[in-house]
Amino acid sequence: MDWNTLAEIDRRHIWHPYATIPNRLPVYPVARAQGCTLELADGRRLIDGMSSWWAALHGYNHPRLNRAAAAQLENMSHVMFGGLTHEPAVRLTQALLDILPAPLNRVFYTDSGSVAVEVAMKMALQYQRAVGQPESRCRFAAVRAGYHGDTWHAMSVCGPETGIHSLFAAGLPLQYFLPQPASPFHGEWQPESIAPLADLLAQKHHEIAGLILEPIVQGAGGMYFYHPEYLRRARELCDHYGVALIFDEIATGFGRSGKMFALEHAGVVPDIITLGKGLTGGYLTLAAAVCHERIAQAIDESDHPWLMHGPTFMANPLACAVAAESLAMLRESPWQERVAQIESMMRDGLAAAAGWRCVREVRVLGAIGVLEMHAPVPTATLQPRLVDKGVWVRPFGNMVYLMPPFVISADELQFLVRQTLAAVAEEYGEEWTPAA
Repeated sequence: MDWNTLAEIDRRHIWHPYATIPNRLPVYPVARAQGCTLELADGRRLIDGMSSWWAALHGYNHPRLNRAAAAQLENMSHVMFGGLTHEPAVRLTQALLDILPAPLNRVFYTDSGSVAVEVAMKMALQYQRAVGQPESRCRFAAVRAGYHGDTWHAMSVCGPETGIHSLFAAGLPLQYFLPQPASPFHGEWQPESIAPLADLLAQKHHEIAGLILEPIVQGAGGMYFYHPEYLRRARELCDHYGVALIFDEIATGFGRSGKMFALEHAGVVPDIITLGKGLTGGYLTLAAAVCHERIAQAIDESDHPWLMHGPTFMANPLACAVAAESLAMLRESPWQERVAQIESMMRDGLAAAAGWRCVREVRVLGAIGVLEMHAPVPTATLQPRLVDKGVWVRPFGNMVYLMPPFVISADELQFLVRQTLAAVAEEYGEEWTPAA
């Protein structure tokens, strides 16, 4: 089947993320991917600035991950996890225990990040019942402008002002929302930043099972970086009021913020952490909710010791084998130096846009670079400009952002930054001449 026919079938019959059907925006057929390059069906090559939604840490078509997948296929691609286990799941679990803070040592595997959030919320609720809290303690606190996924309860703790899930608001469980932390990551700590959380827990702790937030970096809700002290104070308050603290590290885990996990910026250990995206290096869908042994022990000693969740593809052997190899590759690589270099180059390169009329703020942390615009980005026209410039960057909301693979070369990153700025400058009519 030729690519034109494929593209037309796609346009008419396949839903893409957050898109119409038939699709009103261009969709670009990818023929192959290698390293940090996507090759389109028409032969054009694009430097990838998205890591396939932040997951492809090692780039594409990596021979070591390919070998891990092929070797596992020789044994089994899948087997149910109910009543059975297998070496890939156990090896991956040990690999996670080796890099997570020691108290986080009870692992539940899911097949997507959103479902990991659902499981984390179930853990918090079952924990509250296990320690004798009443059923009325069933709501959650979350931070505005946060994002935790598209499944039902995950949507309920996403920032309502983003509008992504506003269509379903009437049917979602009602949660408590806190203002976005006022103290930015690179600024001074402002003690009043924690006051809304302190006030909420003082008044409503008897209703709240858990506090869920994205540590340090709010991802799809706005790419905002906030002060580590907020996490330290949140930990103290949750301890005081018996609220389970959940860190959603699906976007930030495995080095993206410059630390293996964003929680390390604050030196804080949550009660539950969710992981995904980069877990398999972008090869297969796999996620996990990992809890403190205190949480698991309380559930185990309760009248209802079973954690009531069980995905069909839980701990899929193929995904676990690739994930274990991806974590080994990450730990054996100089990833800290690579991320530091990416941060430095993006900070230097993106600084040119700081004075543009269309740009509200430029910010960089780890392998995350953000141009926050004053208004929603015209994706329908900017996206083709970016592709014409030879880069794959997918704006959303009022953000043009970069999250390249950690293995991107200095030349590729320089090209990515330069061409992204060139496309934005053209789109908004900004005067800009790239440095020689």
